[in-house]
Amino acid sequence: MAAEPEPSGSAHASAAAPVPPMLIACALGIEQLALRSGRRRHGGTSPGPVTVLRTGMGPANAQRAVTRALEGGELRGAAVVASGFCAGLEPGMHPGDLVVADETRGPGGSTLCTGTDLLVDALTRAVPGRTVHSGPLTGSDHVVRGQERAQLRGTGAIAVDMESAATLRSALNTGVRSRPVAAVRVVVDAPEHELVRIGTVRGGISAFRVLRSVLPAFYEWHRSLLLPRR
Repeated sequence: MAAEPEPSGSAHASAAAPVPPMLIACALGIEQLALRSGRRRHGGTSPGPVTVLRTGMGPANAQRAVTRALEGGELRGAAVVASGFCAGLEPGMHPGDLVVADETRGPGGSTLCTGTDLLVDALTRAVPGRTVHSGPLTGSDHVVRGQERAQLRGTGAIAVDMESAATLRSALNTGVRSRPVAAVRVVVDAPEHELVRIGTVRGGISAFRVLRSVLPAFYEWHRSLLLPRR
């Protein structure tokens, strides 16, 4: 696992009052590269410190890495976003589409996400021309293909990945039960565009470029958490 803290763009605000940090958790080095290079390419200002954590693949690795990170003093109160790539379950999805979870589902149950509508709006602005889907994101401990994809779709889920459910469940089980959590994934394969088919490379490049563009939306979501609630 590897994490890299990103500098905050709001030092003056932090001097007035501590700003909670944000932890962005992803499984793979290529996902971490996209997220970190996106900050340099697309800019944007985070209201507080941001750490991009590579957890390793699978729910067990995600659980261990996120728990360890949040038990540390600096990230104890962090908002948490699970991000990276996913498999779309709905017909008509394409590589490069975005998925914003309203809940994640895993063996530990369902976890409701924070600020889903705001994230959808922010991503629509940050990545114009890309379709943004919102709905349940289900977890798996292996790559899903063929008939299993259809079975998961039958549960109402719109996408599947291996780490988001474990990431958010671990975040809420570590220290702060009221912690804001979200899951934003980029579709890398879909029912008509499975990874085993020709076109995988093109789909992967498209997904990488989209993932590289999402950080401004994450910053907007993070900033909204600091506003007074009515």
